[in-house]
Amino acid sequence: MELIVIGLLGGLITGISPCILPVLPVIFLTGGAQSARFEGDATTIPARRSRPYLVIAGLVTSFTLVTLAGSLLLGALNLPQDVIRWVGIAVLVAIAVGLLVPRFEQLLEKPFQWLPRREVANRGSGFAVGLALGAVFVPCAGPVLAAIIVAGATGRIGLDTVLLTASFAIGVAVPLLAFALAGRGLIERIKAFRTRERGLRIAAGVAMLALAVGLVFNVPQLLQRLVPDYTAALQRDLTDNEQAAQALNLGGIVTDENRELDNCTNGADELESCGTAPSIRGIESWLNTPDGAGIDLADLRGQVVLIDFWAYSCINCQRSIPHVVAWDAAYRDAGLQVIGIHSPEYAFEKDAANVAAGADDFGIEYPVALDNSLSTWTNYRNRYWPAHYLIDAEGTVRHIAFGEGNYAATEAMIRELLQDADADAALPDPTDVADLTPEAGARTPETFLGSGKDVNYGGEGRYRAGVHTFAYPQEQPADSFALQGEWDVQTQFATPAGDEGGIRLRYRASDVQVVLAGEGRVQVSIDGEAAPGLDVGGTPRSYALVDGDEGRAGVIEITLPAGVQAYSFTFG
Repeated sequence: MELIVIGLLGGLITGISPCILPVLPVIFLTGGAQSARFEGDATTIPARRSRPYLVIAGLVTSFTLVTLAGSLLLGALNLPQDVIRWVGIAVLVAIAVGLLVPRFEQLLEKPFQWLPRREVANRGSGFAVGLALGAVFVPCAGPVLAAIIVAGATGRIGLDTVLLTASFAIGVAVPLLAFALAGRGLIERIKAFRTRERGLRIAAGVAMLALAVGLVFNVPQLLQRLVPDYTAALQRDLTDNEQAAQALNLGGIVTDENRELDNCTNGADELESCGTAPSIRGIESWLNTPDGAGIDLADLRGQVVLIDFWAYSCINCQRSIPHVVAWDAAYRDAGLQVIGIHSPEYAFEKDAANVAAGADDFGIEYPVALDNSLSTWTNYRNRYWPAHYLIDAEGTVRHIAFGEGNYAATEAMIRELLQDADADAALPDPTDVADLTPEAGARTPETFLGSGKDVNYGGEGRYRAGVHTFAYPQEQPADSFALQGEWDVQTQFATPAGDEGGIRLRYRASDVQVVLAGEGRVQVSIDGEAAPGLDVGGTPRSYALVDGDEGRAGVIEITLPAGVQAYSFTFG
């Protein structure tokens, strides 16, 4: 119920926000005006009175499906992520031309002439118009919509996600439907309009064509820059509280296979019993196995298994992996099988060559599964990078540790399970890998620059997708970043929209790394003094900005040329 209420309120706020302004003329004219009762020519076939409801229903349906499953479907078909948007724009253009040119509308209707009295284009139900609008509808990505997008993109689509998405879409639909009905009422009350059905159809076609052209040239983004977001305070009031934060933190679906994982205590210092380990599923490919063959946990009974969820560009994983590599080397001959489940945060981490290079850099020789659809991640209801699941020789999960640290306790339990599986096993001395886990609260948290996961933005105004002009604030909060110049903010990264753009970072850490991609030389300044620049080339990877022995607070400014993308800052 919390999710439904938050979704409805978030949708209602979005439905009155500036970002829906570009679609309002189309909603008014195609959803409202076209369903008005007209006087005059008796041969005119009126649109259905239910048209406003069906236009909005079509919008809600396609928006929900595209948001939840669009990315997954396109990935499965190896299609570009923006193909649905372009199809929606093409449909809008076709319908608009049909409204303006009756002969073209007849061509659109011709395949359906065998259906008695069934009209397509704009005189029918309007559901198709709504479907096209939903495919191109991009509301402001507030916290509620951000939670939905992340869940859909990562495959964590459970009942909670569907309820949140559906309630959000209904919330958005209410103001739009009210606007459409108001449009119909206005047309019917003004006599001058009631005899001009053809003129309103032409106006609807022009509005729809203008929307399609505007979408091609990103005009709605310009409009959003010009109109202040008068709903920002409402969004903050809705989501800036503990209850909303917990409700929006969507987890995996509980099944009979993973239900007992809840019996484990995160980071416990003694073995627990948490049910049979969920299966490894949905793996795209394997590294470090004979001929790339997959591994079934059922075939590993009799061995102790450690499953490590990781991503190669995640700095938390980079500090954790040396411990896992050391455990693999020390205890492999004693019966330990380590399996790395590589679950990507970014699209570039889905590339098998990138993962293989990352695994080689870390000295990983144990099997690595490429969980690009996050199927195994979801099956384990995992939500952390890194995460360790320790499984005994009988196939039962006995220990779970999320995040960094707890290495000594985890290794002690590995040794205990190995002795339980084989009392005669000769175990080497415990490994000696330094625990570099930073003290809690002593460093800046990982900072993302993409609109889908932006964290720690300390600049002025709202941080959202699209091309925007930024300026450094006079006073920037600690543990935050700000931008300077014109930037194109994408879902996973930000890149200069002009010749160059600046990023200013206020941090607390011993080490600072930035994930960059593209081609070009990046200029660096630390605490106001010039530092060695970075030559960026190729696929995304981490570049060191600060490499120190002691934690410190400081300010870094980097200047990126056009063609370089910035994904995130990580701290050690």
